[in-house]
Amino acid sequence: MTLTLYNSLTRRESPFEPLEPGKVRMYCCGVTVYDYCHVGHARAYIVWDMVRRYLMWRGYDVRYVQNFTDIDDKILNRARETNSTMEAVAERFIDEYFADMDKLNILRADEYPRATHTIDGIKRLIHELENKGYAYASGGDVYYNVRQFADYGKLSGRKLEEMQAGASGRLETAEIEAQKKQDSSDFALWKSAKSGEPAWDSSWGKGRPGWHIECSAMVRDCLGETIDIHCGGSDLTFPHHENEIAQSEAATGKSLANYWMHNAFVTVNGKKMSKSLHNFIIIRDLLDGNWSGDLESNPPLGKGGSKNEGSEKSKAVEPMAVRLFVLMAQYRSQIDFTEEAIASARNGWHTLKEGLLFGSQQGSKLGWDVEKIDKLTGEHNTLVQQFQAAMDNDFNTPGALTVLFELAKELGKEGNVLVHQGKTETSPELLQQKWVTLVSLAGVLGLEVQPESDSNDAVDGLSDAEIEVMIQQRKDARKARDFAEGDRIRNELKDRGITLIDQKDGTTIWHRS
Repeated sequence: MTLTLYNSLTRRESPFEPLEPGKVRMYCCGVTVYDYCHVGHARAYIVWDMVRRYLMWRGYDVRYVQNFTDIDDKILNRARETNSTMEAVAERFIDEYFADMDKLNILRADEYPRATHTIDGIKRLIHELENKGYAYASGGDVYYNVRQFADYGKLSGRKLEEMQAGASGRLETAEIEAQKKQDSSDFALWKSAKSGEPAWDSSWGKGRPGWHIECSAMVRDCLGETIDIHCGGSDLTFPHHENEIAQSEAATGKSLANYWMHNAFVTVNGKKMSKSLHNFIIIRDLLDGNWSGDLESNPPLGKGGSKNEGSEKSKAVEPMAVRLFVLMAQYRSQIDFTEEAIASARNGWHTLKEGLLFGSQQGSKLGWDVEKIDKLTGEHNTLVQQFQAAMDNDFNTPGALTVLFELAKELGKEGNVLVHQGKTETSPELLQQKWVTLVSLAGVLGLEVQPESDSNDAVDGLSDAEIEVMIQQRKDARKARDFAEGDRIRNELKDRGITLIDQKDGTTIWHRS
């Protein structure tokens, strides 16, 4: 089977052919670190983590780089608001980013370059553009001459005449810029220093880099002049990615990336997430339960961990349910964050988790040595082939999840049979194959049972061994005809999520609710 993916640059699906056989160089635009991450960020980084994991599963050696924008007007504004520094704000929210993404089971990148650590590469790239006639200095700033690059607009499909002025746009003063630019479409590569702001020495005077040049320099420094995959949110197509192409390709004369991939937006109850609507859903609020079912009355971005007064607190959402919510839609399709959608993801994760826990809960009864079970090879497994066929079709995760749910439901039914009857007619070897297949394929999508969900862990303070002791105490009480004590133990276990089932042969089996 051949992996095909949609290329935003060519606007069609095509077979994936890396520059170097067996290896993939992949760059993802990261966050500007001035605030907590929201569900839009969750979607983006879950999607690209999924793509990376699948490429690795397909046998590719993937080098994955994701940057941090740690110098920006928004960061400087946050520093002023909090009487802090740019460096302190950036460090704080880099730490917060990792805290959120780790919970969502997103693999760490191979490298996390920062704009402030790439200043020499940025200045070198600007000098190259200047020497080739693609950039000009003006009043301490340096601008990219858009009309010099004949292919400008090839990614976004926009014509230069249709583009608005101020495309360098991050909270810049358009009136001041307009006086310095040769053309209204030109964008800043270097900005002259402002009072009280961080600045670096350069041949153009003290200043700091523009937003777009940062990624061009970091891609080249970390991965080379041409890479296989450049990815990010669809909101970055223009102007950010369009400007990256213009900068990098003008300097090198080579394609910046052979494949451009963009994930679609997350809406909230059919509306675009907006600070003015207060409908941002912060990742940590979602995971901690500090978000409101009234999705239009959530706290503004930056209030992570705060509760919503006047509205009922919703239940915390498990990280894997959030991940499943994202993967239930193909990455190029817009998804709507609603109470119903999250409830569906919760229910779906409950089904998958039950299947994933089958081995640890039932394996010993079936004679498995779970710790020694090899990972799936599965070249001839029909379900594996169905999974791969879906994923090879531009990462069709809904199709891939159909395979996982089929396996999980089968294992769930078998688990119930084992709980209620103590045995099953299905061979242990076949059940083991199904379970290993489920665990392996779910892992490709990053859907894994967290340690606290494992059946070997204590539930409300009870381990498996403690449960067995209490069952024996109940048996002893009943043997002594102390039925009140036996009922008390049974009720205590029930209150703590443990259901007992007395068998006709006098044995007692149990399962966790």
